[in-house]
Amino acid sequence: MSVLITGAAGFIGSHLSKRFLKEGYKVVGYDNLNNYYDVQLKRDRLKNVEHQNFTFIEGNLEDREAINKTFSDHDIKFVINLAAQAGVRYSLENPHSYIDSNVVGFTNILEACRHNKVEQLIYASSSSVYGANTKLPFSVHDNVDHPLSLYAATKKANELMAHTYSHLFGLPTTGLRLFTVYGPWGRPDMALFLFTKSIIEGKPIKIFNNGKMMRDFTYVDDIVESIYRLSLRKPEPNPDWNGMVPDPGASYAPYKVYNIGNNSPVNLMDFVTTIEEKLGIEAKKEFMPLQAGDVPETFADDQDLINDIGFKPQTSIKDGISHFIDWYVNYYEVNKNKL
Repeated sequence: MSVLITGAAGFIGSHLSKRFLKEGYKVVGYDNLNNYYDVQLKRDRLKNVEHQNFTFIEGNLEDREAINKTFSDHDIKFVINLAAQAGVRYSLENPHSYIDSNVVGFTNILEACRHNKVEQLIYASSSSVYGANTKLPFSVHDNVDHPLSLYAATKKANELMAHTYSHLFGLPTTGLRLFTVYGPWGRPDMALFLFTKSIIEGKPIKIFNNGKMMRDFTYVDDIVESIYRLSLRKPEPNPDWNGMVPDPGASYAPYKVYNIGNNSPVNLMDFVTTIEEKLGIEAKKEFMPLQAGDVPETFADDQDLINDIGFKPQTSIKDGISHFIDWYVNYYEVNKNKL
């Protein structure tokens, strides 16, 4: 079977592409290689994925003709949509790019799935959808109607759009609320990458909310394992769903939403200490207030994921950071004598 993975040059997409190739799938990777961050890193991820059963197509989600051609040329019957304009803070600076990619682009994916009779659509949502919610841990069975950034609002919109297509056209859709993913080949705009780079270069790191932050950091291999297992399990309508007491995480339609997180929040200062210990360098710290759009704490309730696929993300922060820094030092050819 051919699986279309959008965002294939991205952090999670490149790891996931390798996993599906390993499982014997033909993978069609789709990505626009935009310059939101280092394009060379994206190209190197693609080189790392190279395989006889991997086909890469460069294009935008907003390009309806390119999307439709991809589906028809490759007989796509299974889709994992990871492509999106990412970043909470960047959405304050460039809101239109989020509407173009995350709303218009996702509409094109849904329409292509509908007209090509795709058997299943899995798509990336985000833990950001929990917004102003303070009940912890965050549960897919709680309402998420108060986003704190346009990025979060577009991800919530994706969930609503997916449900509509599950209802109207019987398209099985699975949404993934991903919690702070990290690991080798990670994104340069994420905390682990930024902190590691700055500490090695002797530059100060910015500690937001004066360090009073908790994040449910989730290692990329655990994300990939969860997605792969979910790909083997199409969402089914819930016959017990009741419109009088609607459950946001399920439906009478073939629709489901899952949290994928480590279920173990880490204090930001402990996170920094773990990086310092691995590098053998003490960070220069610059304490800052909470940034607009950020939330002080994330914490995933993974029980639905565990119940349905028998897997729980569990890579420790110490092991995950160690794997990332080993990759970083090798990829950027850091002089180990400086560490």
